Amino acid sequence: MAQESLHEKKQLEKLEQAAAQAARPEQPEQIVQQASEAHEQRRAGLAWALPYFVAALAGAILLGVVEWAPELLPLSAVASEKAYRYGAGVLGVAIVLATARGVEIYWIERLPSPVSRFNLKRILRLVIVLALVLIVVSVLFVEWYAAVVSLGLISLILGFALQTPISSFIGWIYILTRAPYRVGDRIQIGDARGDVIDVSYLDTTLWEIGGRHLSTDHPSGRVIKFPNTNVFNTPVFNYSWPLFPYIWNEVKVNIAYESDLEFVAATMQKIAEDELGEEMMEKVKVFKDLLAQTPVDHLEVRERPSVVFRVSENTWLEAIVRYLVVPRESGRVRTRLTLNILKALNAAPDRVLFPKSNNR
Repeated sequence: MAQESLHEKKQLEKLEQAAAQAARPEQPEQIVQQASEAHEQRRAGLAWALPYFVAALAGAILLGVVEWAPELLPLSAVASEKAYRYGAGVLGVAIVLATARGVEIYWIERLPSPVSRFNLKRILRLVIVLALVLIVVSVLFVEWYAAVVSLGLISLILGFALQTPISSFIGWIYILTRAPYRVGDRIQIGDARGDVIDVSYLDTTLWEIGGRHLSTDHPSGRVIKFPNTNVFNTPVFNYSWPLFPYIWNEVKVNIAYESDLEFVAATMQKIAEDELGEEMMEKVKVFKDLLAQTPVDHLEVRERPSVVFRVSENTWLEAIVRYLVVPRESGRVRTRLTLNILKALNAAPDRVLFPKSNNR
């Protein structure tokens, strides 16, 4: 049983990698840009480390003088102890900042995924802040017990006063670990819908699409911010799921009952297939493989665009073509399909009857 579970997990990981590569193919210009950045880093060499090296050297010299040559600095015992702590603090800060900068340059910046780079940079900054706070506390407080008690009392007071920010910070950790959405995803959470452009420690920022002034998925120009704690109590609709970052769309046309339905279906399906090509078939295969790993693998999912007919609320039939599309391209694809479908159906007035302008 455990082997079967492990096998299914490996299969899902392979499918996720394949879907992610298909969803975000690397463009040639991106490859050139990354190569240029790598070249600049190699040319710079270790020049970025020079300020940190100088600071670390200054701290080490101060430590050495206080420890092994105190006669060079005629200080009292208390002043010598402070100088020692300050030197250790400068050395520690320099090492932490240099290490963080090296990790960012030689590891994070070389990752192919912009989402991974964004998240890891945020985590790295948080680790740096915590490490610097620890160093500062070590330098300023001789008695660790008193420092810990003081920080504990302060944390207890702030915990009551800052419940929402703390919950939002926990929400940020949840977003990183469970990934209900990532930077670059198109989501809907509550009444907010848009593309995620930033996930900070306390809130998430969306570039709104649609909104009250638009009826399409075009960016509205407005920015939406909401606290990260919303992920705990509000459903998140993700249009950019890494395993299958596509949605099904429809184009609807009203026709008369006397129309040649077989001709209409064949025409609409052919136009949709010509517009989408063979790419839809490959994406649906990925989706079918995903469904096969779940209890809902019995669902019928067609690899090509399909046409269905439905009785309208008025006296006409609705001819509907259903197809697969990338969410950000849904508006453009729907417009092209609508124009091409109407052009083809209008070219056969003896086989396709439309509502008259005065009978709509």
